[in-house]
Amino acid sequence: MSQKPVLRFAPSPTGMLHIGGARTALFNWLYARHTGGTFLLRIEDTDRERSTPEAVDAILNGMKWMGLDWDGDAVFQFARAPRHREVAEKLLAEGKAYRCYATADELTAMREEQKAAGKPMRYDGRWRDRTPTAEEAAKPSVVRLKARQDGETIVQDKVLGDVRFENSQLDDMVLLRSDGTPTYMLAVVVDDADMGVTHVIRGADHLNNAARQLQLIEAMGATTPVYGHLPLINGPDGAKLSKRHGALAVEAYRDMGYLPETMRNYLLRLGWSHGDDEIIPTEQAIAWFNLESIGKSAARMDYKKLDNLNGHYIRETANDVLVAEITAFLARETPPRILSLTARQRLESAMTSLKERAKTLVELVQGAEFLFTDGPRTLDAPADKLLTPDGRAALAGALPALEGTDWTGPALEAAARTHAESSGLKLGQVAQPLRAALTGKASSPPLFEMLALLGREESLVRLRAYAA
Repeated sequence: MSQKPVLRFAPSPTGMLHIGGARTALFNWLYARHTGGTFLLRIEDTDRERSTPEAVDAILNGMKWMGLDWDGDAVFQFARAPRHREVAEKLLAEGKAYRCYATADELTAMREEQKAAGKPMRYDGRWRDRTPTAEEAAKPSVVRLKARQDGETIVQDKVLGDVRFENSQLDDMVLLRSDGTPTYMLAVVVDDADMGVTHVIRGADHLNNAARQLQLIEAMGATTPVYGHLPLINGPDGAKLSKRHGALAVEAYRDMGYLPETMRNYLLRLGWSHGDDEIIPTEQAIAWFNLESIGKSAARMDYKKLDNLNGHYIRETANDVLVAEITAFLARETPPRILSLTARQRLESAMTSLKERAKTLVELVQGAEFLFTDGPRTLDAPADKLLTPDGRAALAGALPALEGTDWTGPALEAAARTHAESSGLKLGQVAQPLRAALTGKASSPPLFEMLALLGREESLVRLRAYAA
């Protein structure tokens, strides 16, 4: 029986979890779940100057919010540095690596000469077959891989096909720095081998690394993984996605009011397709996902499509789940807004109507605010236009009829209708000022249901504040 796939997401904690990284994590997670394989998380924190605990937390929190659970504990690369050094020392002993004593000044001069001659700037192998003197051997050195110099290295890629690199263009990369710390390139290959990674699915910006890493894999005698390099994500204008295109960190999309299910569906469709299907819930995505359907060309962000997709998932989400999402959303604000039990009950009762109108949680919160805050409303511009002197007079005239009836939706509607008829008004001429005073808005879930939901006392406080 063939081995179950082992995949990994290996971000560097030098910043937030961005959209490109989140899509990479998603594709690895989906393939692992589709095949019954394993999905590992490795934090590549070898860059000690730029790696921060805040970035680690942001990556872990972003993954959890996206619903991308990993198997086992997260692995921290820096903690494995002794193992990385051990592999480099073994390659030295086997003659597959060598010590290079070139100084920084010598390497700078070498590159300047190459640049002046119009040649590519790369290490020239000056210490490849040279034995140091006793004096030279006492100086700092790096350890370099003795790479193949002729022929070609072929990256067999599931997305891009076979990509060929002339070995003459690949120099002897550094494995250990002069202070003994492992480089990123060494650490990645050793970790993938030790963790049994079978598939490396990552951004196309790593394609050049793959050629170099294949040579190291060969020198180690390790098993070559299946590669799949994902095209980049562009902004709506087709240019490389950057900060000027808007929020890029996953947590920023969370704070803009998008649901995790939306982000999984949207990122899936940024570079992967299944016929003409646009709405692909996560369970369906797991059932369908394969590497063959990953596109070769760059994907383009489309925020209108993201909004429409989010509106779909908001409408599809159970009311109690949406209340929990809103509760968490408000608790993340500064200062946090904490919902009472009464507020949450009101929200759940009105949610079926509320969610029809919203494309994001921000819009949902704005539309629902009258349910979780008490007291007279601040009017938005459309509501203010309804509460003209005539509107306020109609509101004042309707109050006695409402006060004298049972506080249920049907009874309140009947009382308002009877009052309107007896006053020579249309129901809307009474109902619209009532809605504006009750909610602060010109549109809302069904008015008389909302009056009943808010209760007699709270409703009358709001209505009397705007009665003429």
